[in-house]
Amino acid sequence: MRDNDGVTSATRQPEAQASAVPPRLIATDLDGTLLRDDHSVSPRTVAALAAAEEAGIEVFFVTGRPARWMDVVSDHVHGHGLAICGNGAAVVDLHGGPGAHRFVKVRELARENALESVRLLRDAAPGTVFAVEQTYGFHQEPDYPKMHLEVPDTLEPAERLLAPDAAHADEPVLKILAFHAELDPDAFLTLARLAIGGRANVTRSSPSALLEISGPEVSKASTLALCCAERGISHEEVVAFGDMPNDVEMLTWAGQSYAMGNAHPDVIAAASGRTVANNDDGVAVVIERMLAQRA
Repeated sequence: MRDNDGVTSATRQPEAQASAVPPRLIATDLDGTLLRDDHSVSPRTVAALAAAEEAGIEVFFVTGRPARWMDVVSDHVHGHGLAICGNGAAVVDLHGGPGAHRFVKVRELARENALESVRLLRDAAPGTVFAVEQTYGFHQEPDYPKMHLEVPDTLEPAERLLAPDAAHADEPVLKILAFHAELDPDAFLTLARLAIGGRANVTRSSPSALLEISGPEVSKASTLALCCAERGISHEEVVAFGDMPNDVEMLTWAGQSYAMGNAHPDVIAAASGRTVANNDDGVAVVIERMLAQRA
């Protein structure tokens, strides 16, 4: 989803955490966390994930990525096949492979909330441009920057993309994206949260001033909590990993949590521990230590 520009790296060993509750589920972000900067999953990390599953610990990928970008980890979902995508807006079964995923749960952003968020943010930050992420489609305004290789399905103003009679109005909106070319990313996030209020949940995972706007109360943490409740897993039995502001709620909710060595300062403050950077296999380092303590 992004690179780690502007975020400090660390190579020290992870802070050890003692827990009286054996972990039953690992929840990990992808970009900047599980994935290296080249978007690969290292052999060491692949082995650590497989060892955790073999030990009876479920692994959930919890990401801001849309489902169509999950091919990078679709070979590593093991038995359950599920991933949480779009910052909690969807739970997706990846068993079918790229292009054949199935939406198990969708927590959409109501179009009226999305339209109001666009209006408020245009007023608060003139020059903001928008894109709309739906379950299967991606649509953007003509001035929205080309950030990825994919070609948008539609080029229209956000108000038209979100209109009740839009071409794709029958398809749920998972989130809207808001980009500003000049504002500081953290300042833009603060401004947007104040402007939009409780109409939507606003976060970010990019080093640029790119915001991700989901339904009220929709976050990685809230959807992960639903998935854990369905499995009879308490938050004390969850170990979580992340690096950017969209991970903060999840790291706060989990019984044990680790900020990556390359994490945003807000993530470091929210997590109960730290590990080494994503390029140093920080997730694998913790999993290996955790499994060794169980042996």
